[in-house]
Amino acid sequence: MDRIARIKEFLKTSPNDSFLKHALALEYIKLNDDGEARRLFEELLAHEPGYVGSYYHLGRLLERNAQPEAAIAIYEKGMEMAKAAQDRHAYNELQAALDDLI
Repeated sequence: MDRIARIKEFLKTSPNDSFLKHALALEYIKLNDDGEARRLFEELLAHEPGYVGSYYHLGRLLERNAQPEAAIAIYEKGMEMAKAAQDRHAYNELQAALDDLI
């Protein structure tokens, strides 16, 4: 069974598991299926906005798809959430991505 199929099986029993959704989105990125990856990241962040690792990957995805304004908004939201969680590492990663973009 491939990784996507395995993750989907796990999601059947834990449909709101943010780690699994994040992992599945990353697998779709590897397959260049940015549409499905974006859908999963957005669904995850709507359910759990404090899952700060997804902001970075969603921002990069938006950059690749020529949506810099949307990427900026995602990086800024991620920085806000990372700051609230006192996650300095995630905040710095998001700040660096934002600085590179602008």
